[in-house]
Amino acid sequence: MAPISIQTVLISESVDPRCKAILEENGIRVTEKPNMKKDELMAEIKDYDGLVVRSATKVTADVINAAHNLKIIGRAGTGVDNVDVDAATKRGIIVMNTPSGNTISAAELTCTLLMSLSRNVPQAAMSMKQGNWDRKKFMGAEVLGKVLGIVGLGRIGKEVSSRMQSFGMRTIGYDPITPPEVSASWGVEQMSLEQLWPQCDYITVHTPLMPSTVGLLNDETFAKCKKGVRVVNCARGGIIDEAALLRALESGQCGGAGLDVFVEEPPKNRPLIDHPNVISCPHLGASTKEAQARCGQDIALQIVDMVKGKNLVGAVNAPVLASTFSQDSHQLIKLGEALGAVLQSFTASKKPFKRVQITTGGDCMKSSTGYMTSSVLVGLLNHEPGCCPNLINVLSLAKESGITVNQTHCASDGAASGVCMVEIEANGCSYKASGSVQGGMPVLLELSNSVFRQPVSLTGNLLFFKASASPQLLAAVAGLLATEGVEIESFSAPAERSGDLWYCVGVSSLPRDLSAFKPLVKEAAQLTI
Repeated sequence: MAPISIQTVLISESVDPRCKAILEENGIRVTEKPNMKKDELMAEIKDYDGLVVRSATKVTADVINAAHNLKIIGRAGTGVDNVDVDAATKRGIIVMNTPSGNTISAAELTCTLLMSLSRNVPQAAMSMKQGNWDRKKFMGAEVLGKVLGIVGLGRIGKEVSSRMQSFGMRTIGYDPITPPEVSASWGVEQMSLEQLWPQCDYITVHTPLMPSTVGLLNDETFAKCKKGVRVVNCARGGIIDEAALLRALESGQCGGAGLDVFVEEPPKNRPLIDHPNVISCPHLGASTKEAQARCGQDIALQIVDMVKGKNLVGAVNAPVLASTFSQDSHQLIKLGEALGAVLQSFTASKKPFKRVQITTGGDCMKSSTGYMTSSVLVGLLNHEPGCCPNLINVLSLAKESGITVNQTHCASDGAASGVCMVEIEANGCSYKASGSVQGGMPVLLELSNSVFRQPVSLTGNLLFFKASASPQLLAAVAGLLATEGVEIESFSAPAERSGDLWYCVGVSSLPRDLSAFKPLVKEAAQLTI
């Protein structure tokens, strides 16, 4: 991917001073305006290239649509609940977080709550402040030999497991993404949730909040747990059903809960907060000096690395971009966009597209299928009215347009190696193009079964036409071009010499009217790359 130009950044919340310093050291102008209301933010954001937030700023669709130049939203933290990621994606804006910035702080708070639940530390401290000395009331339990269930085995879940194993706990877990052999190397035995619930003395959740995790712990799942199970949530409010948790606490099915996050913050569910077996915190998971410094520095460094074209870390809505920072990928992206643009020029009067098939060939293209598909679609959709496609939003734009997109990779040898083949269908017509990168430049090898004798360089002004092979063809075309003051700079003919074939002419400028070519050719299209 070509480096993205970020010249101005707005920081709308209090972040570590190193964030501003790092950005400014790399030539980016920074404005800090914390505590803005929505209308103020919408008025302020319109001219900035980047926005850095923590969790308080709500980056809604209205805010995003008011930002005419915005290219990146940087979240100095892990979750992006406060950012309308779908709206950003549609506008082609990268949403970036700092995936590891608060990992240690969140893991340490989780362990603190687990130990506090075991020994009733907050309740005992409060009792002491009230002048009491009640040792029997706060009888605790050891965690040695107990079973800790960790739901979500990402960075934080991993750190929690290693720390609680040092206390002698047996750690089991569930994660739909992390392979069981990977978590086993940390000492966590993976199993299904149905197997996990009945075994746990303690449960901690470390998942994103999404439809599949809302109410993950509810009346039904609490009923499957050991009586007296203790639970901790330092992830996202709503993963544990708060009403079901209160019922489980009141019945004794749940022996205690450590909560740092809530469905509504600040929480209004006072019966839950006031329950004697609940330890609650005001969302302190990332509230350490170290985490805030790390997140502020990380988001600045990630933005700088992206701007310099080094790499891309933490792009939650554009994972395909992570593999587009090599020189080879830049050339392949140009190839994909050029092939898409060529095919778009043929179908300008035959829209809408119905189907696009992208096939990559050869080992050298194996890891590029994702961004090659996106780059082809950028070329195809680039001239659509009101459409500004890029590698971030183009898949969603294609879906909204009703285009069926298929991508495949063929491990092939020889001539087909390192080739991208594209086929589109529009209004009952089918067109195909295949190309590759040669000498650092994208070239067209074949167009709808016409294989060119010499690859067509996909740059400059190109005129394509389909006609029957004839010795007089080139002279006739040259004559028509000359009448418009257009000079021929190159001519590419197919290897075959019979039937209706596609030709390509490189020209000094595009002809004003292709209708003059109708007596000579079956079809014609032109474009500038």
